[in-house]
Amino acid sequence: MTVAETCALAKKNACAAANLTEEARNRMLTLAAQALCSRAQEIIKANEKDISACTRGEQFIDRLRLSDSRIAEIAEGLTQLCALPCPAGEVLERYQTENGLDISRVRVPFGVVGIIYEARPNVTADAIGLCLKSGNAVVLRGSKDAYFSNAAIVEAMKEAWRQGGFACEFVQLIEDCSREGAREFMRQKKYLDVLIPRGSAALIQSALENSTVPVIETGTGNCHIYLESSALPEKALSILMNAKTQRTSVCNAAESLVLDESFAQKHLATIVSALQNAGVEVVGDAAAQAICSAVSPAEEEDFFTEFLSLKISVKIVRDIGEAIPFINAHSTGHSEAIVTENQEHAERFLREIDSACVYVNASTRFTDGFEFGFGAEMGISTQKLHARGPMGLRELTSYQYRIRGNGQIRK
Repeated sequence: MTVAETCALAKKNACAAANLTEEARNRMLTLAAQALCSRAQEIIKANEKDISACTRGEQFIDRLRLSDSRIAEIAEGLTQLCALPCPAGEVLERYQTENGLDISRVRVPFGVVGIIYEARPNVTADAIGLCLKSGNAVVLRGSKDAYFSNAAIVEAMKEAWRQGGFACEFVQLIEDCSREGAREFMRQKKYLDVLIPRGSAALIQSALENSTVPVIETGTGNCHIYLESSALPEKALSILMNAKTQRTSVCNAAESLVLDESFAQKHLATIVSALQNAGVEVVGDAAAQAICSAVSPAEEEDFFTEFLSLKISVKIVRDIGEAIPFINAHSTGHSEAIVTENQEHAERFLREIDSACVYVNASTRFTDGFEFGFGAEMGISTQKLHARGPMGLRELTSYQYRIRGNGQIRK
């Protein structure tokens, strides 16, 4: 099918998702989770075809790779959604006007959600599960690098639903993985109600520039860890190492380290040694190099860069008054953390840092729908309109005013 035909088919079947009962949604999620686990080897074999054809480097392959454990995690995310209520139909407010009109503001699904994404076949299942539970149809457009993986996941879930007697054409996967196909997908305003890009900065920018469909921007993650002067060294090192090295290819990994000068004088050498022992390349400003000779010179661009690799930039500041504007100026608005024992500085950091997620004494790696208790996520929104941070079920709804009258006319 063409891109337009695929989107039209999802639109035609959107009511099938919207009209499901809570029990039916949960049954479908359970069937999908079971299917992913039972067909794991089949999915992994498809994934291996994608990996064998991939020439984009180990970090990209890490985002692409599926395993038994990763498939089990994806299935668990679907299972967690069963415990969450469908937000559609929730009455946000209800009141009566002087002329007797009964007005309710009610959550409703968007309708048809378009997802355009790179690698990360887990996004395929997450997006389907979230759209199913929130009452939306979904059209998925993955990259050619993950096509076989995405197709295997979609087919496993849809076949389980067919066997269970459920309609499933509200879920569609775009077959055309060309750049022309991507641009055509971005112009399907007739059929798509919202477009969510998830991937590289280039993909997100392309969607913002080319889409005629309303876009919810999910951003890149130049995430900062700020070690304030009162930070406990062991706590600071533990948080930093987790944020930087636990998984480097994800948007919530730390890319920038900011330290108060007084803290750096005592502890930077130990921190740099630990990072380098973990294989991390450490680049920094002149002050960082003066304190620790193992720090390599940083280019100005390094302080703005999402490395997605074993590399980190280091900036030395006088105090929190200098740290906050530096972070706000270089951040992508994703996630930032302060490590401190000073409660006043912690609260100031929370108030003044202009990012979607702001942490005190915790790793930025928790910016994740699964970790936040959403079951899964559609992405991390770094914009401020409609949704911000991990996007779960509620973020996939809008609202509608429902007005009940008894013959009222306007005079």
